[in-house]
Amino acid sequence: MTTFNALNLIDGEWRPALSGRIANSVNPANQEIIGTFAAADAADADMAIAAARRAFEQPSWAQNPRLRQNVMLAWADRLERRTEELAQLLTRENGKVIGQSRGEIAGSVSEIRYYAGLTRYIPGHVFEVEPGVYSTLLKEPAGVAGLIIPWNAPAILLIRSLTPALAAGCTVVIKPAPQTALITAEIIRELHGVSGLPKGVVNLVAETGHEIAQTLVASPEVDVISFTGSSDTGKKIMAAAAPTMKKLSLELGGKSCCVVFPDVDIARVAPQLAAAATIISGQQCTAARRVLVHASRYDEMKAALRMAFEKIVIGPGTQAGAQMGPLIDAAALKRVGSRIEETLDTCDEVIVRGRRLDGDLADGFFLSPTLVAHGDTSAFFCQEEIFGPLVVLEKFESEKEAVARANHTEYGLSASVWTQDGARALRVARALRNGTVWINDHNKLFAEAETGGYRRSGLGRLHGYDALIDFVEIKHIYQNAGVV
Repeated sequence: MTTFNALNLIDGEWRPALSGRIANSVNPANQEIIGTFAAADAADADMAIAAARRAFEQPSWAQNPRLRQNVMLAWADRLERRTEELAQLLTRENGKVIGQSRGEIAGSVSEIRYYAGLTRYIPGHVFEVEPGVYSTLLKEPAGVAGLIIPWNAPAILLIRSLTPALAAGCTVVIKPAPQTALITAEIIRELHGVSGLPKGVVNLVAETGHEIAQTLVASPEVDVISFTGSSDTGKKIMAAAAPTMKKLSLELGGKSCCVVFPDVDIARVAPQLAAAATIISGQQCTAARRVLVHASRYDEMKAALRMAFEKIVIGPGTQAGAQMGPLIDAAALKRVGSRIEETLDTCDEVIVRGRRLDGDLADGFFLSPTLVAHGDTSAFFCQEEIFGPLVVLEKFESEKEAVARANHTEYGLSASVWTQDGARALRVARALRNGTVWINDHNKLFAEAETGGYRRSGLGRLHGYDALIDFVEIKHIYQNAGVV
């Protein structure tokens, strides 16, 4: 198989880390080394930030929306030609099943084209305050954006931050997750290869720890931080960014509830819920974590979910028919496995007991899904985002109770409502305190619709037109021109 070796991109050049350090990228399905990446540190980050600042101060990028559009369209075309190769690399490095990887690369290409289309329409407005007195409002790029990208959907979550930043006219420094540094570098390689992209507009520095991320957050030369990850890390970023008063775009944790009413077809819905819970092996912030079902259908749902979970085919992402791959690494396996064991010891009922897989899968970080039932929504496993294949089944008697149970959480990222009653669906969706609510579906995310969270699930929105807000400043220009 092809081995990938990634360098850092700084000021238009691919470079090794100043320290000379390299790190391995490992396939979580079998611990095979699939390549290496240059492991940078704060000195590399400072160089990348300085390059981004110089590039931003040149009007050839920040004030040239036609160039930005052309670059992004060419980039999308280049990526599209490598769709299958990139999907295979994504599955090898991240572990997700190949169908999910193909969908992620296709969605990334689509999103680039979406923001390329918006690039030439970021309008301000002008109004006459009084005779001959004009106020002009311009939307200007905010400056240098630091993008801290997670490993669970490294292609689309990179694109989700990078494309609105570029569309707005920002320059960027990207810090990928070490677990998925290779796929990030390959995606940026295709952008770097576009004729017309000024040097320094896009910079990429990878690391094995947190030094680069901390440098980006603290630097007075970085104007925006866009981060996707845990709520605990998001709070640390907010505190560290406070002295420089940066703009922050944070998509943080979630604990998605699926509220199931008695008029649904349980046999049809249960496999959909199981798929929503095990997407990326449960390592997605919008994955189904809690299933709330009306008491009259509770036993039926419990049996159907048990069957759906037990039927999930677990294996390497490239295996034909695999529906769920491994967790991302040994640390995640240990952390998630430990919290699930504590859940099994304290929940009301264990319906499906997850386990570490052995045999041919023993070398990978595989963990089969767990399904438990519990009544007290205060339990840690109902409140905490356990980033793996664990689902809690609960029952309710009324709409009011369902909403109260679903809203009993510090998070507010996403939820879903399952019913054939259209008025009920809208009524309950409106009452749920979440940034996204799906009706009779789950995990539907796409370029055109903004996503983000209430409460501790984050700040700002990504995807959609409003994602541009996180990367622009609004300038008011006053002029008394007088009258004739």
